[in-house]
Amino acid sequence: MLKQDENLSFIIEPELKPRTEQRLDLYFSIPNEMSVNPQTLSEESFFNNNFKSHLAYNANNIHLPLVRSRFVSKNKGEQQDYRQNLNLYCYQVRLALNADIKDTLKHQEAEEFYPAAIELCEQTKGLLKKLRRYTPDDEKLLPFYKNADNYLSWHVEQSFLKLLDEGPRSSDFAKERSELLEFCKAENSYREEQEYNSQSTLEDANRITNKMRLLQRLIEHGVVLTRSTRHLNSYLKRMVKGTVTAVIMAFVMLVVLNARSNFTEVTATLILILGVIYGLREIFKEDITRVIWRAIVRGRPKWRFQFKNSITKEKIASQYIWLEYTSFKCIPKAVRKIFSKRRHQNKQAAQWLHFASETHVSAKAFLPGYDTLQQTMQFSLAPFARYLKRGEGKLYHLDSNKISKKAVERRYQLNVVLVFTQSEDETLYQRYKITLNRSKIVNIERIYSQTDILKEKINDE
Repeated sequence: MLKQDENLSFIIEPELKPRTEQRLDLYFSIPNEMSVNPQTLSEESFFNNNFKSHLAYNANNIHLPLVRSRFVSKNKGEQQDYRQNLNLYCYQVRLALNADIKDTLKHQEAEEFYPAAIELCEQTKGLLKKLRRYTPDDEKLLPFYKNADNYLSWHVEQSFLKLLDEGPRSSDFAKERSELLEFCKAENSYREEQEYNSQSTLEDANRITNKMRLLQRLIEHGVVLTRSTRHLNSYLKRMVKGTVTAVIMAFVMLVVLNARSNFTEVTATLILILGVIYGLREIFKEDITRVIWRAIVRGRPKWRFQFKNSITKEKIASQYIWLEYTSFKCIPKAVRKIFSKRRHQNKQAAQWLHFASETHVSAKAFLPGYDTLQQTMQFSLAPFARYLKRGEGKLYHLDSNKISKKAVERRYQLNVVLVFTQSEDETLYQRYKITLNRSKIVNIERIYSQTDILKEKINDE
């Protein structure tokens, strides 16, 4: 369920059905030597800068042979329906092509790589032909089609050029390589014939890339749900701050009146006492407010996402987010039991961070042909790597009186326990070991996995 995304990030992609609820808990064990704590990384900073969540109609696990031609023909449907179904089709093709390109690049031998690449090329040609078979005559629909066709053609060309650049090379497969290059040239020529992009845009790598990013966002319209964020407890925080200020001010005024009654005249002593009183008020007001606030919000969600269909504006789902530093004794017993199974040398002093997400799907049904939503939650570990040491060490080895040495990098390990609750009677527990350095996640290894029926009692350690 938890897998690497980019260099310093990982993603979790649960599926959601209509009228369902899901809860996801992540417990991070962060070694103290990584210098991550509430003073160096606040919960708000991590949420705002290093966490992303979005919902889309399920297409993430699809491959090219499974892509469905669901967009309406030129003579059917309204403008809104045509655009939504066209975008769904293009979105499916893009994600499926990305997945299949990654799978093809896993073939290290040319004998396996090039047949898979040729098969992928033929499948892609068929999907592009299917798209272009329904070129609309309606002038209102034509811009949607041109944007989708332009982006998909460019993305296909870039994907296959990347495939050829990163794949193995062999003179025995020169014909297959040439065929793939001809396909890329044909798509480039097609866009030129259609006059999709101006010459000045084509000559500037930044302009053409930024234009395609814009077109990518356009084809996600109606597919990726629109998200709005609300910071919960904001009014409660103001009330707490106001109440604390009122109580402290009342106490200060009481002390001031008592001090004034003891001094019939304004003296230097009275001024000094009043200055000390007001100074103490400023010192303790923020600290008291912070302690009371953290006690009140402990266990309460801090943020809420609302997801709506970007075309119909219909509310589809809502997501509540918890994020807070905690202590080991506050972690649920079942999770503590999983952490306790680590080897002794891995049980080092650590900071504990708890993330929780609770998603409620309010829609009774999704778009025709789609039974689930794909939720993508991305976590960046960049702030975790900020304070890591760069230094590389050397490993010396003695072999027949000869001393050899190898450069070794400094690596760190995070332990993460994932708790996924799909329904009231079933919970999935998984533990992952994430190895990282300053620049990337080196490895994500699943150490423990267990499906636990809540009806069963978890024995004490």
